[in-house]
This record gives sequence, structure tokens and C-alpha cells, in this order.
Amino acid sequence: MTSATKADIDHIVISGMAVEAPGGIDGPGDLWSALAGAREMIEPFPRDRGWPIEEMLSLSDMDGWGDVPDAGGFLDRAAEFDPTFFGIAQREALAADPQQRVALRVAWKALENSGINPGAVDGEEGGCFVGTLPMEYGPRGAEVNDYTGYRVVGQVTMSVAGRVSHCLGLTGPSVTVDTACTSSLTAVHLAAAAVRAGECDWALAGGVCVMGSPILFYEFAKYNALSADGHCRSYSDDATGTLWGEGAGFVLVERESRARALGHRIFGRLLASAHNHNGKGKPILTPRVDAQERVIRRTIGLAGIDPAEIGLIEGHGTATRAGDPVELTALQNTYGAPESTPLVGSMKSNIGHTQAAAGVLGLIKVLLAGRHGRIPPSLFADRPTSKVDWERSSLRLATDLRPWEARAGMRCGAVSAFGAGGANAHVIVAMPAGEE
Repeated sequence: MTSATKADIDHIVISGMAVEAPGGIDGPGDLWSALAGAREMIEPFPRDRGWPIEEMLSLSDMDGWGDVPDAGGFLDRAAEFDPTFFGIAQREALAADPQQRVALRVAWKALENSGINPGAVDGEEGGCFVGTLPMEYGPRGAEVNDYTGYRVVGQVTMSVAGRVSHCLGLTGPSVTVDTACTSSLTAVHLAAAAVRAGECDWALAGGVCVMGSPILFYEFAKYNALSADGHCRSYSDDATGTLWGEGAGFVLVERESRARALGHRIFGRLLASAHNHNGKGKPILTPRVDAQERVIRRTIGLAGIDPAEIGLIEGHGTATRAGDPVELTALQNTYGAPESTPLVGSMKSNIGHTQAAAGVLGLIKVLLAGRHGRIPPSLFADRPTSKVDWERSSLRLATDLRPWEARAGMRCGAVSAFGAGGANAHVIVAMPAGEE
């Protein structure tokens, strides 16, 4: 658990961020324009990755399997990389999972966004915490080929954080996190804890998802849990399943005193974060209301705020029949008091489910909304799911771009995530209105 209560003057803050997302999004400005404009960045499968697309699109012909739509949120620049710039040999770069390469690029830009020269941090006690998942990139490891010997550090879950730390010369903690779809939000949680504990002066925290193989399309087709129409209809009555996407996001985490001393822009204060697990009793893939409610209540308590102060909740919103009603019920039980007016949405409706990167991308969305004083719409919110009773709480879906009024000079938002392995994570941030 990490927190920054009102008695804790030297808050943990976010003072830099960078993002790459589908639709050619190459920075926070691009992302905000797409969110405010209610754009959906979904495209057909890439035809340059060697995927067996005809087989994928015919999986539903097998008894009991669901449809696989020719759709997803894919990075335009997933294969682009300049190994010389990052000091990596060409063959080693090719052997490295593309998630390592994209993580390097976005982490570098997060430092630049904060005003730090990435080439001048060698030897600093900076940390790196990165959420990611294995994606079966490249040839089999148990064979002799041109890339044998490079595969050990090329595997993403083994060394994506280490790759970033090594490239920049950081000497603080370096941790790759795999808690399924909560990975990047858990990475933010761990980074804040490390800075607060004095394990590092500052830390990069984030997540990356590039699908080197279509494994999850096969797995979820078998579960009949993919969207039938190629849209991720988060929290909608028309939702038929999730839709996979790619993306990467990083934030710079440090103490507020350090940020102000160095003249860094403060995007928001990390008031509190927490994570937990569902425990046993139900299948491992089944989300749990009680567990999600516990982690939310713990985060609210650590933040030391009235939950009625939360104006925007970026939910997980996978558009699955099991996940959305469970999550909404937990949010109603914690944020839906009569005197509050919280709006909930999910960026997955714009770009698909970016898996390990989903939490940090949602956090960046909330930070951008706070900075601009606007709450962007969640797509497909015109028909809220009928699997929850909306009248029992004040929680509502964000259906259009609307002003986000500050309270006592602050805008407070929350981000939720839950993962296939049973992990849950929650973060509460406060954005100072008019901060420069």
C-alpha cells in the first residue's frame, strides 16, 4: 500500500508522461485529441506479422468456438526502432521482443516530457517498473539459429525493465511486473512505494503491449469472450466480449519537493494506490465484487479523502459479460453515494484492451482530463448495461465531453484494473487546477 495523506506534505507526484497508442497516437497531445473527439482507433489485423489470419477468422467453424473479428487496436510503429540510437547491435535488437524496443522509445520520451535529458541520467538512482506480458515473439528458443545467445535478454518478461535501466544507466530498482491486466497499474504502485521508501530518487513506471503472436485471440475465441462485431463496447448492453489492442505508456514518479526544485511540471499527485488478490473459491478467471470493493475502499482510506470528491473513474471496462457488471457493482458500492456525481468510462472503447499497458494508459487519460478540465466520453455508452441497477447509486457513464469542475482547486480521479490471474489494483490521483 502507498499513500499521501493530507498530513503528508511532500506528495508523490507524476511529473512526466509519454504514450504510444493505436491510430498513430505518438504523445499525450495526440491521445487527448482522440479522446476528446470520441475517436475509435480500431483497424483490421496487421498483414505483415505472419499471422494465420484465414485460420483465425474461421475458428468459429469449430464446435463451441466463438467468432474472431478482423479487428483490434494496433500500433503503427511496432516494428520501427533505431538500435544505434539506443546503443544496441542490430542482431541483438532483432532478437529482442518488440515490447522491449517500444518500451525504450516511450520511456525516453517520458523523461523528455518532464524536461530531463535522457542522455544525462547515467548513474542516477532512478528506478524502472514496467508491466508487460509474454507474447511468443520470434523462433523457438530450443533450437540453433542466428539469434541463439541473444534470446536470454531478448525475452520481454525477463528484462524489459532491465533493458530500459541499462540503456539509461539507472542504478535504482529495476522490476518487470506481470500481474496480467493489472501489470502497469501495479508497476505505478510499486514505483511510488519505492520513491516513498527512499529506494530511488525517482522512477519510471508504465507498461507496454505489442502482440508478437495472436495467442490471445485463440484463447478468448475458445472462451467465446471476444467481441462479435469488432468493437469494445465497455459497459454497454450491446457488449459481446473484449477486443485486443496494443499500446505503451510511461509516467515519471518523484517527490513533489524534488519536482518543484527542478522546475518539473506536476500533472498530478498520487494520493494513494493499493493492490490485492481475489483469493480462492471461484475459477481463477472470474472477477470478484468483494475483492475489488476491498481494494477500492483501502485506496480511498489511504488517500484520506471523501469518495464524493472523485469526479472521474477510469474503469477496466473489458466489455465482457462477467467483468463489466462485477466492476460496476464494486464501483457503485464505493463511489456511488447520493451526494456525489462520479462518471465512469473506459479507454478500451477507443483503442481496445491493451492488456498489461491498460492501467497506465487509463491513468494518463485521467491526468490529461484533469489538466484540460474536461471529462471525455466513453464510446458506446448510450445503452448502459442492464445487468446492474443504475438507480441504486449516483454512478453514471461518461456519455459526452463535459466540463470537470475543480473542488478546492483540485480535480480527483481514480483508475481501476483487474487481471486474469485474480489481481486487482486501484489508484487515486489529484490534479491541481491550473498547475504549470
